Amino acid sequence: MRKIKELQFWINSYDELEKQVEELGLSFDFLKEGLVTEEELDAQYASTVELIEKLELRNMLRREEDKLGVVLRINSGAGGTESQDWAQMLMRLYLRYAERHGYKVSIAQLLEADDAGIKSVTINIEGDYAYGFLKSENGVHRLVRVSPYNAQGKRMTSFASVFVTPLVDDTIEVVVQPALLSWDTFRSGGAGGQNVNKVESGVRLRYQYTDPYTGEQEEILIENTETRDQPKNKENAMRHLRSILYEKELNHRLAEKAKVEAGKKKIEWGSQIRSYVFDDRRVKDHRTNHQTSDVNGVMDGDIDAFIKAYLMEFHDD
Repeated sequence: MRKIKELQFWINSYDELEKQVEELGLSFDFLKEGLVTEEELDAQYASTVELIEKLELRNMLRREEDKLGVVLRINSGAGGTESQDWAQMLMRLYLRYAERHGYKVSIAQLLEADDAGIKSVTINIEGDYAYGFLKSENGVHRLVRVSPYNAQGKRMTSFASVFVTPLVDDTIEVVVQPALLSWDTFRSGGAGGQNVNKVESGVRLRYQYTDPYTGEQEEILIENTETRDQPKNKENAMRHLRSILYEKELNHRLAEKAKVEAGKKKIEWGSQIRSYVFDDRRVKDHRTNHQTSDVNGVMDGDIDAFIKAYLMEFHDD
């Protein structure tokens, strides 16, 4: 059914575009006869170009994993309250982006800071091509602003990292070795009533992973406090583990591990993929040089132009 749905999308889109192009040609003829205005012709032209560009962008997403949902993790950088506040602002940005596109969102894990902001958050975003679009956000994001937490009103620079992983579903086969798994339970913190603190609904999964290609060993640690139901949280944690293992295999299969890791450098100067300069009203992507002065729009989740610029420049041949 998924394959049929995908084919139907392209058939319907082609039919719609063919109709638009035909109407554009008729509008041009009608203009010569004085039956339509130049404004009406321009509107028809803009509508046709918009549809073509929309299909071009969708055509950039050809990989198997592009169609999947996404696990998006945000970590605050060094700098205390300022960077933790920035991490929370980024969380809001991606939640608003998901809302704009009708994606389903759930918070798998949230670690709040002591004073303000967050230390880290893991967000599940589910919907068609969510990973394909949001993979462009993988890397370090830099904020420059006059800090509300600085008494002298000085300009401050903060960093936060965004890690993007495909959220695997039942169509993806991933092998998990039960003998390498171990579980802990703990009481969830935060708001939610007495049950949250009295019942050990939070789960912590540890998986002893050995890279089959390099032999390197590492412990994968996943925490989940998404619900008050421990079995459900275990299920969600296992899904995250399968997503991580799937990404690792993709890195080898596609021979792009170096490229992916390049976007996950240490959170410091010179490693950022995008800068948000509030005072100058400018957001600039350093990979594509695309920029905008609509800072408020970007912080409200309007990042489609940045995603499009990235995909058009770095798409797979």
